[in-house]
Amino acid sequence: MRLITVVLGFSLLLCGGIVGDGRAQAPVRSFEVLEATIPELQAALAAGSVTSRGLVGMYLARIDAYDQRGPALNAISAINKGAVTEADLLDAERKSGRLRGPLHGIPVIVKDNYETSGMQTAAGSRALAGWTPATDAFLVKKLRDAGAIVIAKSNMHEFAYGITTLGSLFGQTKNPYALDRNPGGSSGGTGAAISANFAAVGMGSDTCGSIRIPASHNSLAGIRGTQGLASRTGIIPLSGTQDVGGPLGRTVTDVAIVLDATVGYDPADPQTAANIGHVPKSYTDALQLSGLRGARIGLLTALLGTDPDDAEVATVVRKAVDEMKLQGAEVVEVTIPGLSELLLDRMRGFLVLAQDFKFDLNAYLAARPTAPVRTLEEVLTSGKYHPGIETQLRNSQAVESRDTKEYLEHVVKRDTLKQATLKAMADSRVDALAYPTIRRKANVIGQVQVGTNCHLSANSGLPAIVVPAGFTGDGLPVGVELLGRAWSEPQLIKLAYAYEQGTRHRRPPASTPALGRP
Repeated sequence: MRLITVVLGFSLLLCGGIVGDGRAQAPVRSFEVLEATIPELQAALAAGSVTSRGLVGMYLARIDAYDQRGPALNAISAINKGAVTEADLLDAERKSGRLRGPLHGIPVIVKDNYETSGMQTAAGSRALAGWTPATDAFLVKKLRDAGAIVIAKSNMHEFAYGITTLGSLFGQTKNPYALDRNPGGSSGGTGAAISANFAAVGMGSDTCGSIRIPASHNSLAGIRGTQGLASRTGIIPLSGTQDVGGPLGRTVTDVAIVLDATVGYDPADPQTAANIGHVPKSYTDALQLSGLRGARIGLLTALLGTDPDDAEVATVVRKAVDEMKLQGAEVVEVTIPGLSELLLDRMRGFLVLAQDFKFDLNAYLAARPTAPVRTLEEVLTSGKYHPGIETQLRNSQAVESRDTKEYLEHVVKRDTLKQATLKAMADSRVDALAYPTIRRKANVIGQVQVGTNCHLSANSGLPAIVVPAGFTGDGLPVGVELLGRAWSEPQLIKLAYAYEQGTRHRRPPASTPALGRP
C-alpha cells in the first residue's frame, strides 16, 4: 500500500481533479495510453487529443491500479511529486510553440540507481533509504532537457547485483506475464513497468544483462550500447568497467528515440570520449522496414545451450532466425573458437564485476557526502541489505586490490574476447550475431535464474539489442539478441526494427489491461 495514496491523489488531480466538496471528479479519457508509442503520443499531444498533464494522470492511474493492487507487480519505487508542475510547464511551452525535443511532455520511468533530483535514489537497498540527490544523473538530465517527465522510479535487484529484481528496500518485483515468476534483472522494475504500460518508456542499466534480460522476460526491446556510448555519471555503480545505461521500450522506435535524446559525450565520464564521431544524426534514420533484406545474420549456436531445459527457448530463437530469412536475410551458423574459455572464469564470468564493485562504489559514495553510508563496509556493518546478496557483497569486500595478476589478466581477456568475436564475424561475413538473451524462460520467484548469455556483449564492450521473438508454450516472453561491431547501433536498430515490424510478436500482458472508461 506504500504508493497507492500518493498515486491515487496524483491520478485524480491530473485525469479529472477534485471538486470543491472534496469528491473526486470522474477522469475523462479521450486517448488510450495502452501500448501507445512515443510518436503516437506526440501526435495526440500535437492534435490536442490529450495534454501532458492528462498523460501523466493516465499512467499514474495504471500504477495505482496495478502496482500495489490487483496483480501487485511491485515495480515502482517512488513517484515524482513534481510531475504535476512539470506537466503543466511542458503543456504551456507546447501551447506557446516551444518544443524541447522528441520527448516533450512524454512520461518516462528510470531505475532506482539513477540519481534523480528530488526523488529517493537507493539502488533498492535499505542502506541508502531516504537519500535524495540534489542533481540528476547525466542521462536523466538529458531526458529532461529533451522534455521528458520522470513520473516514477523503478525497483531493481539490490545494488544491481542479480537478475531477478529482489532487494531489501522494496522486495520482489513480479513478471506481468506470470505473477509467480521473476521479471529479470537487475532492471526488472523498469521492464515490468514498461511492459505493463506504466509509462511510455524506461531507463535501465546493464552490467551483465540487466537491460537485456528484463527486455527478454517482458516482451520489450532494449539496447546495451557500445561501451562509452552512454554516460555512467550519476548512476550508482556495480562495475565501472562494464556499466552501461540505456532504454527499454515496447518498440524499437521508442528505443531509438530515447537513444537520440541521451547518448553523447559527457566531460565527467572519460569513457564517452570514444563515442565522438560515432553518434549518428538520428538513430531513427535506421528504422527501415526492409532492414533485413540482404543482411547476413550469424546464428551463434554455442549460446543456444545443450541442456534439455535450454530447448524451449532455443526453439523460439531458431524460429526467429527463420523468420529473418523470410524477410530477406541470409542466416549462417557461426562458431567463435574458444568461446567458453573466453566467457568464463572462476566466478562464472563475473570476476571483473565482483572485483570492481567495492572500489567503484566506495569512490562513488566518497564523492557524495549526503549519502547515508560511506563505503561497502558500512553497508555490511549496517545489516541493511537483502540476505540474498550477502555472499556477493562479502566477496567484493574481501578484494584487497585490483592491481593483481588475475584481475589484469581478465582485463586483457576482455580484449581477446572482443577480437575473437570480431574475427568470427569477419570470417563469416555477417552483419550481426543472433542468440538467446537468456537460455531459460523466467523462473519461478525464489528459484535461481540460470542461463544468461549476458557476457558476450558485456565482457567485450560490443553493442547488443534485444527484440521480442515470441513466447514459450506457457505464454512467457522470449527475446532474440543481435550483437554487432563497435558503434554499429544504427545497423542493429535497422535489423531489429525490420524483424519487429515483420513479426509483431509483442503483446501486452493480460494482468494489466486497459482501465475501464468512466
